[in-house]
Amino acid sequence: MSRGARDPRVRRLLFVGTNRGPGGTESHFVTLAIAMAAAGYEVAAIVHPDDVISRALAQDGRITLYDAAFAGGVDARATRDVARVCRAQRPDWMIGSFAREFWPLALVARTQRIPLALFLHIQKISRWSAPLFPWLASRFILPSEYLRDWVVTRRGMPRWRTRVLYNPIDVEHFRPEPELREESRRRFGFSPNDVVVGFAGRFERQKGVHVLAAALEGVMARFASARTLWVGGGEVASEIDAQLAASPFADRHVREPWSNDIVACFAAMDVLAFPPIRRESFGRVSAEAQACGLPVVASRVGGIPETLREDVSGLLVPPGDVFAWTDALSTLVGDSSLRAQMGAAGRAQAVERFAAARIAAEFGRILASRNDGRRPSANAAASSLTDSGSSKSGRR
Repeated sequence: MSRGARDPRVRRLLFVGTNRGPGGTESHFVTLAIAMAAAGYEVAAIVHPDDVISRALAQDGRITLYDAAFAGGVDARATRDVARVCRAQRPDWMIGSFAREFWPLALVARTQRIPLALFLHIQKISRWSAPLFPWLASRFILPSEYLRDWVVTRRGMPRWRTRVLYNPIDVEHFRPEPELREESRRRFGFSPNDVVVGFAGRFERQKGVHVLAAALEGVMARFASARTLWVGGGEVASEIDAQLAASPFADRHVREPWSNDIVACFAAMDVLAFPPIRRESFGRVSAEAQACGLPVVASRVGGIPETLREDVSGLLVPPGDVFAWTDALSTLVGDSSLRAQMGAAGRAQAVERFAAARIAAEFGRILASRNDGRRPSANAAASSLTDSGSSKSGRR
């Protein structure tokens, strides 16, 4: 079987994700489910009714949707709902992405003898559950080599149970659009000569927003053309708003709430800043921005370095270092040729490494691989360590 071909033994997939978004994990869930349907798998999904995931999958039209909602980690009714759908669908694989659903999904998978793949997006395996955790599923999928190493070395996960699969990005949706750029910059009040540094995400202390705001003071002092576009909201949004309002460059900051049409916001930017001070598992916004042709300045922490090619599609900066952030952003704000060069490289690497169709093919290969989660034989162990259908519409 060729690398991109779908294994006929894996045909029906059941995604379970009743979390309420928006968020990076929800975007990952939606993009991967749609990509697997586009690749020819029969895809069904158990989702929270009339929420972010549900609405996005309904728009695609190829995925059968079922309603459920987990009120907590132990929810007998929701667990019965999943079991009922499994009996009706008889999926070849069940796929989960949200930690509070893992144990119920494992129970259903065990009792109905359905292989279970769990995506671990964050570092939330407690020490007390770590010894049992590896036996929940046949596959554990991690979004970065960083997180894979963490669960192996810090939580004792057997490496042979894990695989790395980067976040899928819809590179036809996230792409450079010159006409949209002109429209978006007019909407936000930016002139053709302005150089816009953007931030998109949650306004939380661990996201480094205070560091970025301080660094931008230095950038704006150096460059009269520098502007910023802040997109999002969160627990420290009022603090950031006050910090920006007190700045001598207050009129050069533009604030926007989170938008589901984030591509239009990316289109108005010239550089994306991604400044977390705490370890991130991956950094989806970095990959999305690069797909849109933006150079990225990001923190050298966690899995973020895996989202770009350093000094090719972006720059990496020590987390929390205001002066280093000021210098890195100034390098790009002051050099239009470098921005264009890195933006083109970012688009190319996003298509090469993160395109949804490519990730779907790799996920299919992972599901079809012979090792079903049992400890490999001595001969198979070495190769295991190196592992980095028509659909239906409607709701049941």
